[in-house]
Amino acid sequence: MTRRTEWPEDTAGPGPAPTSGAGAGRRSRSRSSDSGSPSSSRAEKGEPRDPVEQARNICLRLLTGTPRTRKQLADALRKREIPDEAAEEVLSRFEDVGLIDDAAFADAWVESRHHGRGLARRALVRELRTKGVAPSVIDEAVGQLDSEQEEQTARELVARKLRSTRGLDRDKRLRRLAGMLARKGYGEGMALRVVRRALEEEGEDTEGLDEPF
Repeated sequence: MTRRTEWPEDTAGPGPAPTSGAGAGRRSRSRSSDSGSPSSSRAEKGEPRDPVEQARNICLRLLTGTPRTRKQLADALRKREIPDEAAEEVLSRFEDVGLIDDAAFADAWVESRHHGRGLARRALVRELRTKGVAPSVIDEAVGQLDSEQEEQTARELVARKLRSTRGLDRDKRLRRLAGMLARKGYGEGMALRVVRRALEEEGEDTEGLDEPF
């Protein structure tokens, strides 16, 4: 008895498929044309065509592991040419559910940058402004730091830097230490007071250091 092999309807038989000729060329060109079309590429990537859905996906990606302000997200959506109405809808919705919270962002920023980098209120205000946080929200966030806490942080910064200035003359030490504090946003009066105290504790003569540097 001869066995009969059954082939699926959408599968060619065991004979060799044509590898040349007009028919093969047309099929090859057709496949190439289909795969190279923009609509096909978008479909393969799974990119949504709805601008609201696009905006939502962009914001979720940007927020993964990194809090951002509303302005930062709005700028990112504008850069990706998301229509303003779609961007506004998504950003407002994210605010409603707490995914965007500029006040919480500012509080965390102040906590991290002050204790981690020793930045003073003036520097923190400047940074938060660049991130688009509203002035009233910034004022409330930096209000966490009082003058005593700020001065204590300045003293700790000077104490860590003091050793590297040993061997320099007094005025150079003053400029180096005070300059470091100034770059971190500390005012001239506080910087002078903190540096003078640190030098006095090391036995330096601080006479004449009352004048602004």
